Amino acid sequence: MSGDVIFHGGPVFTGSGRPLERHAVIVRDGRIAAVVPEEQLDESSTAARIDLRGALLSPGFQDAHIHPVGGGIELLQCNLTEAESAEETAALIKAYAETNPDEEWILGGGWGMDHFPGGNPPRGMLDEAAGGRPVLLQSRDHHSTWASTAAIARAGITAETPDPADGRIVRESDGFPAGTFHEGAGDLFEHVRPATSAELAYRGLLRAQEELIALGITGWQDAMVGAAVAGIADPLAAYERALAEGTLEVHVVGAQWWVRDGGIEQVERMLARRAQAAREHPDRRLDLGTTKIMVDGVAENQTAAMLTPYRDETGHDTCNHGLSFIAPADLRRYVTALDAAGQQVHMHALGDRAVREALDALQEARDVNSATGGRHHLAHIQVVAQEDVPRFAALDAIANIQALWATHEDQLDELTLPFLQPGQDARHYPFGDLARAGARFAAGSDWPVSSADPIAAIHIAVNRAIPGSEREPLSGAHQRLDLETALAAYTSGSAYVNRREEDTGSIRAGFLANLVVLDPNPFDVPAPEIHRTRVTSTWIEGRLVYSAASALTNSKES
Repeated sequence: MSGDVIFHGGPVFTGSGRPLERHAVIVRDGRIAAVVPEEQLDESSTAARIDLRGALLSPGFQDAHIHPVGGGIELLQCNLTEAESAEETAALIKAYAETNPDEEWILGGGWGMDHFPGGNPPRGMLDEAAGGRPVLLQSRDHHSTWASTAAIARAGITAETPDPADGRIVRESDGFPAGTFHEGAGDLFEHVRPATSAELAYRGLLRAQEELIALGITGWQDAMVGAAVAGIADPLAAYERALAEGTLEVHVVGAQWWVRDGGIEQVERMLARRAQAAREHPDRRLDLGTTKIMVDGVAENQTAAMLTPYRDETGHDTCNHGLSFIAPADLRRYVTALDAAGQQVHMHALGDRAVREALDALQEARDVNSATGGRHHLAHIQVVAQEDVPRFAALDAIANIQALWATHEDQLDELTLPFLQPGQDARHYPFGDLARAGARFAAGSDWPVSSADPIAAIHIAVNRAIPGSEREPLSGAHQRLDLETALAAYTSGSAYVNRREEDTGSIRAGFLANLVVLDPNPFDVPAPEIHRTRVTSTWIEGRLVYSAASALTNSKES
């Protein structure tokens, strides 16, 4: 459907605050022409009329931290995301191996750390399931690699191979690799891992786009471009091809990957890429004005950088405080240089020490450069010290939240909380504290680490518990967000972090008609029922690009 469209018959969430009631949205030539009271509609208009029948019209969602090309590739490879146990994981691998007998290597990912003792799947299970072939599978959070014996042998890794500075090899009693390689240890396979072909990367992008548009996502920030990581080709080529062939429906900000053992010379390369993208894509369908820096790892494999030591299985302190992938002094220098050059900085900062180091870097940039309006953001922020909460607003640091994680679930309860200091469960994902301190929010999923569904994440942000849970909200009810704030984070908040707030993320005259219809209206259902809301249609620049009714019909026909 194209041409002039009038949406009426349902509330309108404009991107902030409570929805407007009894208003209509008029779309003309791909943009919102007006938002008017329904009684002012011109009954003689020939525009197509969409009766919302009480559903909510919202700006299209924008995901502020996502890995679409990698996620799409995993859907096309050995995809383990649906497994709910070690046994189901092994069964999926075996089925994939039997269905693809000619693949020399089996690649893919999505295994859950909580399905294996200590979060470490063994090589023997992989050997049996894959029939002895070389296999490399990324964990669901993409911070760990599961390798078969054949893959370990081809990489030349032995009991004598030392742990890299930014990773850890899980070992058997004699020191030989047990099969799980955390963080940078996975890079030990780079010289033998089959590279992702350009064709597979392109197919992965299109597959991901189809998946994400069906979830109401009309734009995103890709948190890893400009480098090949974990065997995945640099996504930039796939984006450029999609733009050239007219298949990219959404607008994309690419966060250029900062090589953690590289140096300050990376800044100039990133600025050159940014300038080239600006020349070639003046419509900003692809923008490279952002840099992604990994400050630390993740808590479940004890590589998240913490202010206090991790505990062992007996509850005693260890000497491990996690990993800072970049020395704090260097981080401050790099961030200051990027900020001075007008490059936005997108930092993975998960542990409370990493959050502090990231904020310290932004403070030094502010001291040296003054306020530049860089719209820098910290993603994940799993644990934040109370004294660092007000620093977000003071430094204009945006809290880029992955709200789906802010709940009790097996990986958190079994692999993280028991190994942190007592009381640190109260400092997890302190969204409520940040909101009260005036922090600005953006929101994303980190897909394929976890579901890309914004509604599922918004449900957790508002409830701090998975649907049907009878447990107390993670970190207490005071860390909940209200629905208006959570929905704004996924729309106008992410548009702001993507520097697209002048024409996306809100419903107002002159803005692109990037819209999503949600039914039932989440403002009309009790908070524990928000998860029942579904995307019934997605619109990009006034064009219907997804319809749940059509998807259901196609599913029945197939």
